[in-house]
Amino acid sequence: MAERFKIEFVHLSVRQSMELLHVNINEFDDIARELEDGGQKVATCGARLRVPVACGGCEYNPNGLIDTQASALEVDEKLFATPTGHHKFKVAFSGCPFDCPKAAINDVGFIGAVKPTLDAEICVSCGLCAKVCAEGAITISEVGKPVYAGGKCVHCGDCIRICPTEAWTEEVKGYTVYIGGKWGRRPMIGTRYAVFLPADRVVDFVSSVLDWYREKADGLGRIRLADVITKEGADALLDRLRVRFPEHVVDAAISPLVVNDLKAEPVEARQPGQVADDFWCERKLA
Repeated sequence: MAERFKIEFVHLSVRQSMELLHVNINEFDDIARELEDGGQKVATCGARLRVPVACGGCEYNPNGLIDTQASALEVDEKLFATPTGHHKFKVAFSGCPFDCPKAAINDVGFIGAVKPTLDAEICVSCGLCAKVCAEGAITISEVGKPVYAGGKCVHCGDCIRICPTEAWTEEVKGYTVYIGGKWGRRPMIGTRYAVFLPADRVVDFVSSVLDWYREKADGLGRIRLADVITKEGADALLDRLRVRFPEHVVDAAISPLVVNDLKAEPVEARQPGQVADDFWCERKLA
């Protein structure tokens, strides 16, 4: 296409789209038509749901816990270019807690997660699970058996992968969901709203957030989801989501975290992994 229409550059964007640059405006309709004939939609812009991004998930990443590619394609198929009425709306999928697509700086971001459970009867006390756990969520007791501290677990599944006897298995698997992130001139980091959300409920979850956003932003003009949550309060969105996803939403949530590397003072109680290392947060974490 680029060669035939004498387009100078083809660019791979940050959000995994291909862009044809410096298109002759008189040829735009012909190019769009040919792309559509080839099964390639022209990407959306403006106040709509943008093209979702995803890592390789479990397709080829050894750390992947969930099929992020399938989730992103489903969102793209069912919600592509959905109007928001207010501003852009971005969705991202990470297959594991390494979070390469940076889920928390999207309006809605999904991170693959698995909760491990131990069958102590078949555990041979090899200690590999404790050695591989980078979070210190597994220690070895005096009798040589693993002790699991769920509060420290980031649900990466390393203990399950390393266990030679399959004593560690998955109790539940799904997505941890962050809402309210954005980047740009006034960055904000999304916060956790749901845990172990099944992949088959992703579209419903995104749709529910979109519905709330459209409703609460009515009359506010060009405003992002993060700013609406800040105005309404995190509980307002959490209460809405709790109606449809009661078994997955968290007990309490906080508003998006404002990132400001110029004015804010260091946060004394900053928790690792909740705020980017290069920045400080303007409010203490709840």
